Amino acid sequence: MLKYLFLAASVFSGAAFSNVIHEERSLYRNIIVDETRDLRCLKFNTKSSQTSQSCMYKNDPDKLVFNYTKLTFASLLVTQSPKNVLIIGLGGGTLSNVIHELYPAAKIHNVEIDPAVLKVARDYFNFIETDNVTSSVQDGRIFIKRAAIKKQKYDWIILDAFNGDYIPEHLLTKEFFEEVKSVLAEGGVIAANTFSSSKLYEHESATYHSVFGDFINVSLPNRSNRIVLAGVKAMPTQAQLNERIKALAPRLKKYDVDIKAISTYMQSTKNNQDWPANTKILTDQYSPANLLNF
Repeated sequence: MLKYLFLAASVFSGAAFSNVIHEERSLYRNIIVDETRDLRCLKFNTKSSQTSQSCMYKNDPDKLVFNYTKLTFASLLVTQSPKNVLIIGLGGGTLSNVIHELYPAAKIHNVEIDPAVLKVARDYFNFIETDNVTSSVQDGRIFIKRAAIKKQKYDWIILDAFNGDYIPEHLLTKEFFEEVKSVLAEGGVIAANTFSSSKLYEHESATYHSVFGDFINVSLPNRSNRIVLAGVKAMPTQAQLNERIKALAPRLKKYDVDIKAISTYMQSTKNNQDWPANTKILTDQYSPANLLNF
């Protein structure tokens, strides 16, 4: 999972004050769960950095910690009452839990490549699994390829995979986005968690645009994380936004999500294309994410 304070040392790091309650080496990374006062965090420890993947307040687990998770709910301003949700990248399962509470009848499927992360989500982060909330241990791209063959469709697809340094390269290419588009239901939305300040910003933007056309950026003024809302046919009118904000605001309040404020951070690329027209698109043959990020 790609989190809000990834570019800098986490404000929650405070190693001298944290207590490690779980640590293991999985097939993919070092996994740490630590606690700093009321805050419990899942962290990936890589050669280059230690990054918080998911956090929760132990005394108020409904309240969302990261701004990026809050921004993801801008999706509900462009698609309504999702019935089939696909989440690529589990972390602690925060997004899945909240969506399940909001839409208990919705089918939610989480895909996580690392079985150790799934176990940690279950053991330490209250990850909810029911008949409607299911999980697969699988690479996200392989899952989507197989879903396309089965002609499965999802009206809310959340891309939040993270390998500890950045989004895996094979989940950033034009070919991958075309595969994702093929399993998006009519009227649905793709919400991708990425960065505004990475050197990949222009390449990612150009790649999204090449597959989906105009998309919506949701980003705070500090330009850290951004949420890309893709597959949306048109930006809602202000009247539509106002109506949806009015309906959603009381439901999202318990999670500390100010949907009215978030709506002001939404900007369509239709008249705000901020990357050069000749920006090179990321493909399976050209995806140098390890060289370009940051």
